[in-house]
Amino acid sequence: MKAFLVLLLGAVLCLDSGSSLQCYSCKTQLSNSYCQTEMICKENEMCKTDVIKVAGLFTIISKGCDPSCAAEHQDFSVGNRNVSCCSTNLCNVNAAGSVTYSYGMAAGIAASMLWPFLNNRL
Repeated sequence: MKAFLVLLLGAVLCLDSGSSLQCYSCKTQLSNSYCQTEMICKENEMCKTDVIKVAGLFTIISKGCDPSCAAEHQDFSVGNRNVSCCSTNLCNVNAAGSVTYSYGMAAGIAASMLWPFLNNRL
């Protein structure tokens, strides 16, 4: 019974709601506070954040949906460029890049935290 409950919890966490991916969007902004507009991506698109830092003077931020997002980091003599990609709703909130996680990882963490409780109570 306990194992069934843990598996049921994992299945619920892995369900896809069927809604489209939402990302924050902006073009060439100097502050992340101007990059809080939400947009709905097309099918097979990911959230993308492109941050260009110029010699500690200023930062240029662009965010949005991208069908072929590829994470990369480039160093230049006067600064750097960091592109990050993620695939959960509004995951590109931070201009410093984002941590990508999956529902499977969330299910595993939830199951490991609930296991002692289920093991002792049922």
